[in-house]
Amino acid sequence: MNVTINGERRDVPAPITLQQLLGELGLDGRKVAIERNREIVPKSTYERVDLADGDKLEIVHFIGGGAPEGPVADDTFTVAGHVLKSRLIVGTGKYKDFEETARALEASGADMVTVAVRRVNVSDPTKPMLVDFVDPKKYIYLPNTAGCFTADDALRTLRLAREAGGWDLVKLEVLGDQKTLYPNMIETLAAAEILIKEKFQVMVYCSDDPIMAKRLEDLGCCAIMPLAAPIGSGLGVQNPVGIRLIIEQSHVPVIVDAGVGTASDATVAMELGCDGVLMNTAIAEAKDPIKMARAMKLAVEAGRLAYQAGRMKRKMYADPSSPLAGLI
Repeated sequence: MNVTINGERRDVPAPITLQQLLGELGLDGRKVAIERNREIVPKSTYERVDLADGDKLEIVHFIGGGAPEGPVADDTFTVAGHVLKSRLIVGTGKYKDFEETARALEASGADMVTVAVRRVNVSDPTKPMLVDFVDPKKYIYLPNTAGCFTADDALRTLRLAREAGGWDLVKLEVLGDQKTLYPNMIETLAAAEILIKEKFQVMVYCSDDPIMAKRLEDLGCCAIMPLAAPIGSGLGVQNPVGIRLIIEQSHVPVIVDAGVGTASDATVAMELGCDGVLMNTAIAEAKDPIKMARAMKLAVEAGRLAYQAGRMKRKMYADPSSPLAGLI
C-alpha cells in the first residue's frame, strides 16, 4: 500500500503497524513523535495501530534549533516549578555540529535549552539526533515553535512536542513575517489561550509592549519573553524603557529573548532587572562559540550582581572620589 511519510510518498508492505514501520525505517520510537492524518498517535499504541492505504504520517524529533564554575550561590529563579541555577537559557541551533553544540552548552552553564521540532530524516535514520549529544536528563528541554507563522501551526508543533518527549513546559513564538521575525501578537494571544487550556506551561516570546505583556500574563503564561531586538540581529536592547516597565508590572519571570549580540548586551538586560536572558545566534555564530558561551555566562552573572547591588546615581556634574579638604 501507499503512504505519505513527511511529505514523501512510499510503498510499504501490508498489513503493517506503526511499530513495524519504525523498524523498517530504522527509527527508535522513543525518540520521535508521530502524527497520523493530523492526529497525534500516543507512543503506547504504536504496536496496535495498523496503517491504511493513503495514510499521511509526520514523524518528528528535536533538533538544535553543567559548567566548571557554578552560578552565584543561592540566586536561583523558578519557571513553572523548575528551579534554574543559571539565568542564561541557550538555543541549540546554528552550530556546525552537535558536538560543538554540546561543548557550548557546557561552557554556558545553562540549565535550560530551547529545541526546535522538525521532521525526522526517514531516508537516513542513522543520522545523529540532538538527544544523542544533549541529554534531556541533564538539561531542561524547552520545545519551541520557531518558524511558525500562525496559531494553528504553533499548536500543532507543541502538541507533537509533548507527545515526543512528554514536555508540558514550552516556548511559544508566532512570527509575523520573514523580514523582521517580529511576533504576531494577535496569533500569539490566540495560541497561548488554547495551550493554557490544554495544560501547557507557556513561556511566550512577545513584543516589548507592556500592554501585550500584561495580557499574556493575565492569560496564565508562566514567563514573559520580550525581544531585545529582531531575532538574530545582534543589536542588543533597543527599548530599555519598555522592558523595564514589563519587569515592574510582572509577577512571573521576565526573560529577554532575541537580539543579544555580545556579552555587554546580556549584562545590560540583566542590569534592567530581567530574570534571565535567552540567546542562540550570539553564541553559535561567534568566531569561537565556546569562548563566547563562557563570556555570556559571566556577563549574565555580572549583570545580575550589578542589579542586586544597585548602581550609583547618575549626576550632572563631577564628584571627586577623594575629599578636597586637607589638600597639600
